Amino acid sequence: MIRTEHLYKSFNENHVLKGITTEFFPGKTNLIIGRSGSGKTVLLKLLVGLLAPDNGVIYYDNVNFCQLNKKEVRTLRMKVGMLFQASALFDSLTVEENVRFPLDMFTNMTAKEKHLQVNHCLERVNLEGANRKFPSEVSGGMQKRVGIARAIVLNPRYLFCDEPNSGLDPKTALVIDELIRSITQDYNITTVINTHDMNSVMEIGDNVVLLHTGKIAWRGDRHQVLSSDNEILKNFIFASPFLQRLRNAAMDAGHTH
Repeated sequence: MIRTEHLYKSFNENHVLKGITTEFFPGKTNLIIGRSGSGKTVLLKLLVGLLAPDNGVIYYDNVNFCQLNKKEVRTLRMKVGMLFQASALFDSLTVEENVRFPLDMFTNMTAKEKHLQVNHCLERVNLEGANRKFPSEVSGGMQKRVGIARAIVLNPRYLFCDEPNSGLDPKTALVIDELIRSITQDYNITTVINTHDMNSVMEIGDNVVLLHTGKIAWRGDRHQVLSSDNEILKNFIFASPFLQRLRNAAMDAGHTH
């Protein structure tokens, strides 16, 4: 579990986060949503240590992340996986070398042990046999799966995903969503996803946190989204006419029972 208490972050006179207190649960896909400028990217950067809060505390389980020294932070980072928006693969490295990179950086495993672990992770994301391909030789969806394999190669307890469906077609995005959810459940990972993809919210939103002007405007799960009376949530989610019609149909169905 990751827990935040009263997180504040400002840049000069721009107060981006204004007292964020929330929880992200293990074995759940925890989604941070909100309009551009709502603070969700800054919150994700605070959680992974790319930024430091002005005030407030971040707990990884019962460990105060903000009070760790450099050595302790490095030890914790061994338990963290990151899936970046643009996959962030090394173009000059093969798929296997990309996935193996964290093992080379952080472990003393033998070459054979690394090879076995890489193959296990590639199998987990349905990329058996892609070891010797280069990123330029595989599709965008396959690159995302390579990124996921690299993110889980150290058997992380925590997984952070920044806009994992960015640049993907809807069908491929659903595949990536389901892959992230199944890995999260199978390994009981605390997964935090920064997204604006409403399909992701409705498909895998186990715990959804809506940010609005630096504050939490709503919290719930995907089952509660359509029936919520929260005006900020409704304005954010039902901006498209299709989703508005979907919500109205769900409300009408509820009234008939």
